[in-house]
Amino acid sequence: MDRIGTAARGGGAVRIERLDSRGRGVVRISDKTTLVHGALPGEVVIARRVRRRRGRDEAVVEEMVEASPDRVEPRCRFHQRCGGCSLQHLSHDAQLRHKEGVLLTTLRTIGSVVAEEVMPALAGTPWRYRRKARLGARYVAGRDAVFAGFRERFSNRVADITDCEVLADPIGPLLVPLRSLLGTLESRARIPQIEVAVGEGAAVLVIRHLDPLPERDLAALEAFAVRHGLGIWLQPGGVDTARPFVRSHAEFQYTLDDGAIRLLFSPLDFVQINGEINRALVERVVSMLAPAAGEKVLDAYCGLGNFSLPLAARGADVTGLEAADEMVGRARDNAALNALVAYFHRADLADEATAQDWLRRGWDKLLLDPPRTGAEVVVEHMALAQPSRIVYVSCNPDTLARDAARLVHTHGYRLVRTGIVDMFPHTSHIESVSEFEMRSR
Repeated sequence: MDRIGTAARGGGAVRIERLDSRGRGVVRISDKTTLVHGALPGEVVIARRVRRRRGRDEAVVEEMVEASPDRVEPRCRFHQRCGGCSLQHLSHDAQLRHKEGVLLTTLRTIGSVVAEEVMPALAGTPWRYRRKARLGARYVAGRDAVFAGFRERFSNRVADITDCEVLADPIGPLLVPLRSLLGTLESRARIPQIEVAVGEGAAVLVIRHLDPLPERDLAALEAFAVRHGLGIWLQPGGVDTARPFVRSHAEFQYTLDDGAIRLLFSPLDFVQINGEINRALVERVVSMLAPAAGEKVLDAYCGLGNFSLPLAARGADVTGLEAADEMVGRARDNAALNALVAYFHRADLADEATAQDWLRRGWDKLLLDPPRTGAEVVVEHMALAQPSRIVYVSCNPDTLARDAARLVHTHGYRLVRTGIVDMFPHTSHIESVSEFEMRSR
């Protein structure tokens, strides 16, 4: 591929103007935007173009001419190859500043909304934090080896890595033994994916296999599980076909409220991937909602009760809504496990009639924790409920900004405060939490 830039600046070097929302350096060359992976604002680099597109090109840093003071040496030696992280070359403090800037700029430009207060980032240990991940597996016949890990940065192939600095213990350091195990299996070319999940005191691998596994392979998997203290599930088809093969030695759970609340979950359930930050986020959300005893709180998109149960523990009258029957059942079981009173129901809040029905029931306060698509239908009909306070946990600044615009400019709320939640260190993903209050009338 060719180098980018002009001979006028260091024989093809260019100065990076800013980072885009995905953490790529941005530079304009001959009136065309080029996104430079691995480059930071203010740096002068010589870059190599790797993709040409009509509206923009993509490139990678080939030579550093002038480095940013925010640049650090990536801890992971596979950083250039693996697509699991994109910002390890940027100091953690600078990552937080960048993500906060993206959040505030997106609220302002898309939503025409400015927060009255910006809260300090919720941040913690940026390594070995990821307790859920979907890893690819690929048998490479020419090397008679199996690769297991995230995809390569510029292709759909599985990266050749032997460790992962962000996967939670004990999984991160187990990639070499796992690769060795897979390489010995008769079915090694028919295993495309491994889901990993880590609870407090237990870890599970979910092995996706395209053909039935022979007895020899099953025996090898069982021995591996016993040797490393892991659980193993087998998944021959879709998600609903996954079943335990070797059970984990402890219950699959995580705790909140300094251990006072236990939440059991399945390795295939959605949970926030960063346990430390999730605990801090739950504390912040409960503090922001500040429910009084008996106040009616609706926890939309409640999952397995991550926020609902701590709110119920403070005396709130909590109702949680979730689209998946299995997760509703899990939330009910977790409420019973913790001897807490909370009510959980299946509800598809993307459906207009369903959202309207639930909003009409009257709520003092509302918690929104939607998927990346946001809470558009719920927000559209917020006039039916008019809760005095809304706390919105978002994993997508664009849909947050769209929904914030509706709350502020149509429904009469103020954006009291917002702040980022560092759920995904070293990646471009931006989680945030925001508080809206109804204006006095």
